[in-house]
Amino acid sequence: MSVNYGSKRVVTGAHYGTRDWLMQRVTAALMALFTLVLLAQLIFTSGPIGYETWAGIFAAQWMKFLTFAVVIALTWHVFVGVRDIWMDYVKPAGLRLALHVFTIVWLVGCAGWAFQVLWRL
Repeated sequence: MSVNYGSKRVVTGAHYGTRDWLMQRVTAALMALFTLVLLAQLIFTSGPIGYETWAGIFAAQWMKFLTFAVVIALTWHVFVGVRDIWMDYVKPAGLRLALHVFTIVWLVGCAGWAFQVLWRL
């Protein structure tokens, strides 16, 4: 059910934007959990923290899975946030579309690079 209140904006019900709001909170919670797990790993590590320590932390399969999930969550979190910025502040539709496409390509590239680094360990 859509309601038009005399302006160009069409309100589509009581849950307008709820999905994006919820997704931002869920992805942020996952990233916070990951940060706590990583900090715990570092706190309980004895000796100097070098490449071997970092590689050891990310060598465990459960940590690779959690890191994989966080990279996906971070990518989605950034996309929703940046998309909202483009939609709110960039008025020319062509420029906004170009910025959306650039953002998607950039984020997919960054996620791909993160996966390449993660699976190389």
